[in-house]
Amino acid sequence: MAGKKREIQLQAVVNSQSLWDEMLQNKGLTVIDVYQAWCGPCKAMQTLFRKLKNELNEDELLHFVVAEADHIVTLQPFRDKCEPVFLFSVNGKIIAKINGANAPLVNQKIINLVNEEKKIAAGEMVRPQYHEIVFVDPEADDGGEVLNESVDQLYSIAIIKPDAVLNRKSLEIKQKIIKAGFVIEIEDKRVLTEQQVRDFYRRIADQPDFEDFVLFMTSGLSHILVISQGNEEQPALGETESDPETEAKEIHEDHLAMVTTPMMRKKQDSLEEYLERQHISQFCDVEENITDVNHFIDMFFPDFKNMENLKLEKILALLRPALFQEKKEDVLKIIEDEGFKILMQRQIVLSEEEAQTLCKEYENEDYFGNLIEKMTSGPSLALVLVRDHGLQHWKELIGPGSVEKAKEYLPESLCVRFAMEDLPINQLYGSDSLEAAEREIQYFFPPQSTLALLKPHVTQEQREEILKLIREAGFEITQTKEMLLNEVEAEKIYSKIKGKDFYQDVLEMLSEGPSLVMVLTKWNAVSDWRRLMGPVEPDEAKLLSPDSIRAKFGRSVLKNAVHGSSNTYEAMESITRIFEEFVPENPEEN
Repeated sequence: MAGKKREIQLQAVVNSQSLWDEMLQNKGLTVIDVYQAWCGPCKAMQTLFRKLKNELNEDELLHFVVAEADHIVTLQPFRDKCEPVFLFSVNGKIIAKINGANAPLVNQKIINLVNEEKKIAAGEMVRPQYHEIVFVDPEADDGGEVLNESVDQLYSIAIIKPDAVLNRKSLEIKQKIIKAGFVIEIEDKRVLTEQQVRDFYRRIADQPDFEDFVLFMTSGLSHILVISQGNEEQPALGETESDPETEAKEIHEDHLAMVTTPMMRKKQDSLEEYLERQHISQFCDVEENITDVNHFIDMFFPDFKNMENLKLEKILALLRPALFQEKKEDVLKIIEDEGFKILMQRQIVLSEEEAQTLCKEYENEDYFGNLIEKMTSGPSLALVLVRDHGLQHWKELIGPGSVEKAKEYLPESLCVRFAMEDLPINQLYGSDSLEAAEREIQYFFPPQSTLALLKPHVTQEQREEILKLIREAGFEITQTKEMLLNEVEAEKIYSKIKGKDFYQDVLEMLSEGPSLVMVLTKWNAVSDWRRLMGPVEPDEAKLLSPDSIRAKFGRSVLKNAVHGSSNTYEAMESITRIFEEFVPENPEEN
C-alpha cells in the first residue's frame, strides 16, 4: 500500500474532462502520461519521473499527471492505442508529444523545458511562442504539423587538431560546443593514421600543401567528437557579444526553431558556422554531410550505433568492511549479472574523517559512533562501476540507507539481502549524483601519469593495435609526440642507463626512425602500464604474460616494442623533459 500511495503523490490522476480542464490551469510544465483503462499508465517511466522530481526539486514548475483517454473527450484520438504517449503542457498549452517509453528523450525534454521555465521566471529570456499541438490519430499522417521527437538524430563529426590539443584548447572548444546547445555524444583521443586523414580530408587532397598537412595531422593527438543537435534551441543570449540591433531577430529565430523540423534546424544551426563565429574553426574541422558523417562514425566508432540509446554513467560504489570480508564474491557476481562493468577497484582502510563523510546520513543516529568504529576497523572495497543509466540502477539495486525502509519499500534490494544484525544500515554505498560520483572517483582513485614509448620498429598497423590495448586498459592518452629520439632527446627518457655498456645499442635502435612518445593517465598508471607492457624479454613475456604488449609485438630485448617509466618520480621527470608544458592531473602525485 505504501508504494501505491507514493505513486499517487507523484502523478495526479485525471480521469474526466473537468479534471483535464482543471489540470490545464497548472503553472509551469505538466508531463502527462496518456493511458487506456485496459492497460494502465506506463509504470516503466515512474522511476525516471520520481528521479527528476527529486533532482529538479521544482514543485511549482514541474507536475506529473496520468490521464485516462477513455473518459476525456480531448484525448479521443489516443483511445484504443497500446503505445505509451507523453504530452508536455506548458501553462495549459500542449506543446510537444513523444510516442513510446523513450526514457532518454523524455528525460532531456523535461530538463530542457524546466530550465527554460526557470530562465523565464528569472527574466533571463522571453517566453517562446509555441505552436500548440492539435491532436490527431497517431497512426495518421500529421502533415508535418506536429513536432516529431522520435526521428533519427542528425550528427556531425568534429576533429580537434593536434596543435589545439597540445595547446590545451580542447576543453574550451568542447565547452563552447555544449554551451551552444549541441550534445557531444561520444569522443575519443587518438593519433590519426595517414589513411584516416586522407579519407576525412579528401576534398582538399588537390591542394599543394596537402602532404605537409597529412604529416601535421598524424604528428600528435587529435580529439574526435560525434556531435548531435541536441534539444537546445540556439546559443544562449549573452554567450557571444550582445548586439541590441540583432537580439530581437535572434529571439524570433529561437522561437521559430521550436516548430521547425530537424532538417530545417540543421541549416540554421550549422556547427561549422557556429565555430566560425566563435573564431575557433581553425582548430576544429567539421563534417556535416549525412552520408560522409555515417561513414566516419563507422570508421572512428564502429560500435556507436549500438550505443546511441545508452547513457553510460560512472559511479563510485563501496562495500563496507563486514560485507567485504563475508560476502565479497556474492556481491561482485550480482554486480556483473546486473550489467555493470568494474573499471577499477581497490581495498582501502578508511580514516575516521573519510568514514564520517561517507556515513553523513547517519550522523544523528544513536549508533553513529559504533558505525564509524566498524567502518575504520578493516578494509572496505571501493569500485568504479559503469553501466547504462548506472546511477539510478545502482540506487534501485542497493535500496535505501536503512534496512527498515528497505524492507518496507524495496524488499528485494541488496540492502535487505545483505543486512547485518549489528548495524541497521545498508552495507553498500553508492554516489548520490553524477557530480558526487566524479568527486568521489577522483578522491578514491586519483589519476596518475606515466611516460610510454612506442619504439621505431613498431609498424603503423601494430601501433593501432597497441593503442587499442591501451584504451581498453582504461588509460587516457593525455599527450603525444612523434619524434626522432637523437642522443639529446633519448637522454631525457633513458638517463638512468646512460652509463651502461648497452646504451649505445639503445641509441642506435632509437635512431632507426621516429618513436611515438605518450603520456598515459589513469589511477595506478605506472604499475598498470608496466603490467600491460610485460617482461623486458619478449620470449619471457610470451611465457609469463602472453597477453602483454611485448609478448605480442616484441622481437628482442632492444626491439621489444614499448618502454615505460619505472616509478612515479622517474615518470614525472621524463614527462616534464619531453612535454615541458605538461600539467599533471593530480599535482600532488610527484
